[in-house]
Amino acid sequence: MRQLNNWQNAIYLIGAMLMVVGAGSSVLAWWAAPYIFAVGSIAFVTMQLQQRYEGNNFVIRRLRRIMILSDVLFLVSALLMIANTGNFLGLSHLTYIEYVYNKWVVTLLVAAILQLYSTHRIDHELKKEAKKL
Repeated sequence: MRQLNNWQNAIYLIGAMLMVVGAGSSVLAWWAAPYIFAVGSIAFVTMQLQQRYEGNNFVIRRLRRIMILSDVLFLVSALLMIANTGNFLGLSHLTYIEYVYNKWVVTLLVAAILQLYSTHRIDHELKKEAKKL
């Protein structure tokens, strides 16, 4: 895996912290929580996409695709959080409740589980690959 430089690593960590602060403060119904989460998720996803794998290991490539899927789900969670602040999509009240209202929690949970799994497995596979060399 391509390693991030110091600035990219700092942006990556700040993005992750902003995501945690945004998701946590949304419980308190703070008006800025969705925007903080969105900025954090954009920074986190951008820096994570900078880490590329140039090897030929099929397992790591598959895990990288799973990680990219979780990145997309983080961004969808941010969009749903922003859409949750009000019905500005022009949907009827029942449709809004059925498809938008607090659905960001589900996408965030799925993204976090996929991220945790793929990160752990990629680390394990990279260590196994390093032992072969």
